[in-house]
Amino acid sequence: MPNFAANLTHLFTEVPMLDRPDWARRSGFDGVEVLFPYDHSVADWERALGGMPLALINTPPGDWASGDRGFAARPGYEAAFRDSFLRAADYASRLGAARIHVMAGVAKGPQAEATYVENLTWAAAQAPEQRICLEPLNPDDMPGYFLNDYDQAGRILDDIGNPMIGLQFDLWHAARLHGDAALVWADHLDHINHVQIAGFPTRNEPGGGGFSLPALCDAVDALDGVWIAAEYRPAKGTAQGLGWLAALKSRGALIGGQAG
Repeated sequence: MPNFAANLTHLFTEVPMLDRPDWARRSGFDGVEVLFPYDHSVADWERALGGMPLALINTPPGDWASGDRGFAARPGYEAAFRDSFLRAADYASRLGAARIHVMAGVAKGPQAEATYVENLTWAAAQAPEQRICLEPLNPDDMPGYFLNDYDQAGRILDDIGNPMIGLQFDLWHAARLHGDAALVWADHLDHINHVQIAGFPTRNEPGGGGFSLPALCDAVDALDGVWIAAEYRPAKGTAQGLGWLAALKSRGALIGGQAG
């Protein structure tokens, strides 16, 4: 059975951020992820995590209110990208984050792609033991975002050819971008190194999108060290909507018991 992480940016928002890891632990999650941990110090996060695994963080996006969504594909912003990546790498190293999602930013065209490839190659060289993710985002949620197609991401990953850089498969974005998330999975399986789930078409509790949760769990279970992270907007309180997690864990326990 794969490990499940709670996305603390979206879940358990009923309590302050640094209280959320403990809530996730008590709710049955194996670990957590957080999009932007930078409002709190590494020491604060160490205390809050209390040894709970950190599956993923994002690179700092810049000034979100002004429209920044990262810098990796933005020509002329190489210095900003390097600063943001090194900050993320420091947090990841000290907190043991399994993955860093490198945010591409708002950009388009061949020069943006060349900048993206150059920056990703540089980042991998700075933190050679750190796994890195790319995530295509749909244009309704993230207008103008450079990486907005899974085939585009696969081609870029093939061009880079570094096994430490992989694909973040988000069921919500895959379904929004391409229709059938299961087909996206099959087409890009060799690159996937992190998974996120949400309901489709509402982005509430997981379910839908052309990929059943048990089938997705079986598929992820065949991959080495890949987490399934719950990144959705709870329809009501977070705890009231965790029946999907209990059902999958019960199924895993039953399968494990049969195997034994």
